[in-house]
Amino acid sequence: MLAVLAICVAPVLASYLTFYVFRPQASSNYGQIVHPARAMPPLGLSELDGKGVDAASLRGQWLLVAVGASGCDAACEQRLWLQRQLREMLGRDRDRLDKLWLVTDEGRPRPELARALAAVPVPPRVLRVDAAALAGWLQPGPSSRLEEHLYLVDPMGNWMMRMPVQPDPQRVKRDLDRLMRASASWDRAGR
Repeated sequence: MLAVLAICVAPVLASYLTFYVFRPQASSNYGQIVHPARAMPPLGLSELDGKGVDAASLRGQWLLVAVGASGCDAACEQRLWLQRQLREMLGRDRDRLDKLWLVTDEGRPRPELARALAAVPVPPRVLRVDAAALAGWLQPGPSSRLEEHLYLVDPMGNWMMRMPVQPDPQRVKRDLDRLMRASASWDRAGR
């Protein structure tokens, strides 16, 4: 009788010990999780033509955010391309992720870049942002610049993950897949 009781109690006891005493510290995510997540402040967002945009209008979708100047050098173009590819790699969940390019200066994207962005089936939303307000919300990794990362914002408007500089697309996709699976019960495609 005691042997049967020990067999029944052993898994429960093991789970308590694992959870409260021997907590595993390794994480399987590739991007750096921001803890606690940081709510989106008023950013002074506007369309490129100057029309104001309420930051609350961005809520309701996962956002994959790229930051950069309007001139958009080769590294910036690479991040925008990666942003597009990552969205497409999500397959049926791609409609749950929006691409956002936050432009930090007063210029306009080069005409050839603007045409290339407009030619894709779902172009990124391009918004101008106050650089000081943005720097108060998103933070770069150690010894890197704000423009060198992709940032993930959840549907509630909280910045919750920063991807490494020059990320591995397959590993980023794995993070995105996990997030899409975990949020499937409460997050639906579209705003």
